[in-house]
Amino acid sequence: MAMLPRIGSLLLAAAVAFVVLVPAQEARPATVAPAPASVLRVGGTATRRAIPPGFVGLSIEYWAIPDYAGWDPSAINPVFVQLIRNLAGESAPVLRIGGVTTDNSWWPAPGLRKPAGVTYTLTPGWIAVTRSLATTLGARLILGINLEADSTAVAGAEGRALVDGIGRPRIEALEPGNEPELYGSFVWGFSGAPGRPPGYDFADFEQDFTRIARALPDVPLAGPTDGAPSWFAKLGTFISDQPRVTVATLHRYPLQQCFVSPDEPNYPTVANLLAPSSSRSLADSVAAAVKVAHAHHVAVRIDEMNTISCGNVPAVGESFASALWALDTLFEMARVGVDGVNIHTFPGVGTNLFSFRRADGQWRGTVAPEYYGLDMFAQAAPTGSRLLRASFSRGAGPGLTAWATRAPDRTIRVVVINEGSRARAIAVHLPAAAGRLSGTLERLQAPGVAARSGVTLAGQSFGPATATGLPAGPRRAFVVAPAHSAYAFTVPAGSAAMLTLASS
Repeated sequence: MAMLPRIGSLLLAAAVAFVVLVPAQEARPATVAPAPASVLRVGGTATRRAIPPGFVGLSIEYWAIPDYAGWDPSAINPVFVQLIRNLAGESAPVLRIGGVTTDNSWWPAPGLRKPAGVTYTLTPGWIAVTRSLATTLGARLILGINLEADSTAVAGAEGRALVDGIGRPRIEALEPGNEPELYGSFVWGFSGAPGRPPGYDFADFEQDFTRIARALPDVPLAGPTDGAPSWFAKLGTFISDQPRVTVATLHRYPLQQCFVSPDEPNYPTVANLLAPSSSRSLADSVAAAVKVAHAHHVAVRIDEMNTISCGNVPAVGESFASALWALDTLFEMARVGVDGVNIHTFPGVGTNLFSFRRADGQWRGTVAPEYYGLDMFAQAAPTGSRLLRASFSRGAGPGLTAWATRAPDRTIRVVVINEGSRARAIAVHLPAAAGRLSGTLERLQAPGVAARSGVTLAGQSFGPATATGLPAGPRRAFVVAPAHSAYAFTVPAGSAAMLTLASS
């Protein structure tokens, strides 16, 4: 885009230098922003697809459901329920239950021998808790089915138990297998050996999927649930061959620890997590598959995603950087047309979004920094929103990204993420047709990108523990009035800000 004329630039710099951010509830001293400003122009619609219902969901291992929800189906953990509702907004959440335990779990039935790789046994109690959780939330579930056991009897028994016990209305799809591209190289559960021979490929998997699918109840299926870009190219063939598949599921992690030593340049670090390769490139890696699936009228969910796979680096996964990464990457996935993302979480790893304990009959939860980034995205891109064009015409620079949405009620939200080491002044310009809108600013921030506590969103926090699942403290939304056609504000280093623009 063309640069602003010199006179306009001087006026803009003056406006930025003296902009006052006034909290909606209380007056505060003026915030003086550094000049010159980075000029962000927000334009027309950038994508044809609106943000679908249930865009932000969770992916949870089978064994972790009771850790989160409890074992009493008549008293599901209300803190967990609220934390899910925060991300779903007014729409029904989409929960994927599976992961490694997709192929390590089974339902014992008369005449069946426990498969060698099984580490977790499903029970009537587990099903009762999961049914109650789904009913309480009004959720739709994607349920993993053991494919690595290579048994139609095992898969059929599990599928029937899940469908009959949880109920068809709550099931989005059954999902046979988990990351089958690893079957020939990774040890299968307790078996002591890989579940398939070396060289197991996509064609082998498709044969297994077809055979297992025939044994499952007549409900929609999801797949191929793989995380290898080399397999993504086969998605069109897979969808054509599997007419029961209504949700194409792929997995994406920007970083992994398996076979990577700390002295290697791609080892999980905060810097690597915040690099464009971990967000924009991650989304670009599924863009072609998304187009293929949509051409077949099949939705695409990245139904397993988080910062680090195959390992645990708490200094990265538990850092505030994970919140900034999650916020940016969810927008990137929306940009390429993904229909939903499920963030993988389970207790005991650095990528766990929350942990819970129950004492004296009351649940309390501890919320990780990454969750705050998911929460800001959910607020910035409610169901039905469309991405708007947002580009810097001046002063972008490394570490600065911006996104904009227009909600069905015409509210415009602009998110600016500053992963850099210095504060940035931002001047947002809207199309003339937008008119004069009332602006408020909320911040997502922490003591630093490596911080593992002290995170706030709009001045609120879940604190060391929450008994409600709702952030506490006064909500701080600053009024931003336009000056010389620009909404000007500062984004501190290692933070994000959301400007909400609505008719007065």
